[in-house]
Amino acid sequence: MNTQSSTLAGQPGTDPFEKFFAVIPAGGVGTRLWPLSRAAAPKFLHDLTGSGSTLLRATYDRLEPLSGNRVMLVTGEAHRDAVCMQLPEVADEDLVLETEPKDSAAAIGLAAAILFLRDPETIMGSFAADQVISPVEKFQDAVKEAIYTAATGKIVTIGVKPTHASTSFGYIRTGAALEIAGAPSAHAVVKFVEKPSEKVAHEYLVSGDYNWNAGMFVAPVELLLRHLKANEPALYEGLMEIAAAWDTPDRIAVKKRVWPTLPKIAIDYAVAEPAADAGDVAVIPATFSWDDVGDFAAIARLNNAREVDAVTVMGEGARVFSEDSSGIVVSDTKRVIALIGIEDVVVVDTPDALLVTTRAHSQLVKRAVDGLKAKGDTDVL
Repeated sequence: MNTQSSTLAGQPGTDPFEKFFAVIPAGGVGTRLWPLSRAAAPKFLHDLTGSGSTLLRATYDRLEPLSGNRVMLVTGEAHRDAVCMQLPEVADEDLVLETEPKDSAAAIGLAAAILFLRDPETIMGSFAADQVISPVEKFQDAVKEAIYTAATGKIVTIGVKPTHASTSFGYIRTGAALEIAGAPSAHAVVKFVEKPSEKVAHEYLVSGDYNWNAGMFVAPVELLLRHLKANEPALYEGLMEIAAAWDTPDRIAVKKRVWPTLPKIAIDYAVAEPAADAGDVAVIPATFSWDDVGDFAAIARLNNAREVDAVTVMGEGARVFSEDSSGIVVSDTKRVIALIGIEDVVVVDTPDALLVTTRAHSQLVKRAVDGLKAKGDTDVL
């Protein structure tokens, strides 16, 4: 690991890697992957790439060479046992359990508050548990640059170079290059842009000035909390109250009392966007391959699955017959699935729920989940 010195919190000669702490938010249900992903077993607990490693485990493994055992995990209380089974390395005091979902600002903000009270010079990196990234070496190089950049007093996002004009992601407009030792790729961020229309997304792609916002942040915890306090003071105060009790016997009682009262807001709105307007955000444009596994078409892309006719088949022991058909089948049963004369189909078969859609409509699976919830069929969610 490169141990070049940089300036950290105004202290020349301090190695920023010694202050780096990785945070893994593991939240969300992954409703677009229903019925494979469910509330009790969200997508980050699954091996969706056929690699033999769950998304959560893979996230930890690519961060560990940079952070060592300095890893904090933020997830729901319902996932405690599964998470501890997959990541026994995470210490109890670094396992942050949400009593109910509160969006990313509360999750990441609480991690920042706890780390700040332990050491106000900490640089934290937040990396979601449900992303697929390769090659790992390019990801780690980007994080190293982000750490050096954060050490100069910046909130740093790692932007992913767009491969197509996607309307599914937010974008980051890249500004002038920054002269930072150890971070030759660092640029200023002009602004964050919401998910665009197809026409605008194409313009972004052609311009070369925009990167996808993959939700990866590296920042001094003091700076992140300063912006949170300025923009969401009620959220800030609640998180600091929980953090003050975190390493004491009052942790559970205070968290149960305060957490339900916190406002729901994304970290982009609470911190990143206003910080960018203030000139406090930088971006490392990354070249690694990145996928948020947002639908079943993504799973088919990422898997070394077998082909039956023109149908991609996933699932151990899946029994599929295909004739004049194409698409994707994910099977978690031993039931025979026969496809005849149907194109671009997506079939997901589990013991208690069956999904049939098309590849073009696979992003809309969330509507089925919302509909079932409205009808009270929560036993399959």
